[in-house]
Amino acid sequence: MSGQRVWTAALIVIGDEILSGRTEDKNIAQVARWLNGQGIRLQEVRVVPDVEDAIVEAVQALTSAHDYVITTGGIGPTHDDITIDSVAKAFGVPVIIDERARAILQSYYDARGIEMTEARLRMARVPKGAELIDNPTSGAPGVKIGNVHILAGVPNIAAAMLEALDGKLEGGSPVASVTIRAHAAESEVAALLKQVQDQFPGVSIGSYPFYREAEGGFGADFVVRSDDEQLANRCANALRARLLEAGIELIDGA
Repeated sequence: MSGQRVWTAALIVIGDEILSGRTEDKNIAQVARWLNGQGIRLQEVRVVPDVEDAIVEAVQALTSAHDYVITTGGIGPTHDDITIDSVAKAFGVPVIIDERARAILQSYYDARGIEMTEARLRMARVPKGAELIDNPTSGAPGVKIGNVHILAGVPNIAAAMLEALDGKLEGGSPVASVTIRAHAAESEVAALLKQVQDQFPGVSIGSYPFYREAEGGFGADFVVRSDDEQLANRCANALRARLLEAGIELIDGA
């Protein structure tokens, strides 16, 4: 890629249900796409259990290694939702009831004729000094402290919180990508891929093999990436031409 400033992020996915396989995580892909749109590269993902020490260790390690850290999961009303407490411990601050969060929750439940219980009030707890992240979907806000952004684990609620953060994180240029799909074995075109990449400084070419019966069996997706969209397109056009010259069949629609 180019020599411009690269902003990076890490994602911590929190939850025993993810590690046990009971729940399939859908946040990694949507967080990665959202970050790219903000000009930030997702460079690391950790999946940790609902264990305070594991969450604290991950937060402390990643906050110093990346510009931003996003967590998903563990901010609900039950006893095993310990993300807020763990992040507070990682920052060395107490947990408090945020009065704005309390008011948001009270309004949300009053509008639905639902009682504000002690369990629901847990969702107004934040590390001292934290800010709130709007949640238009289910009322309970997300939380920001330092460079850590604490989001819900439910994918549609996490998506709403990400939308509320649009344009609020400093970043660079989004990475442009162009995918070329072909009936080709990686070993058949490895040297060709490197030759094309070397011709276009500031571009990376990734190769991802697949088997899709509907597309005629084995093949590979060649993904051209750059923070310069025009450069990515020029490289992709050159790669298509080289593949065709080598007798490689391209697959439409990629």
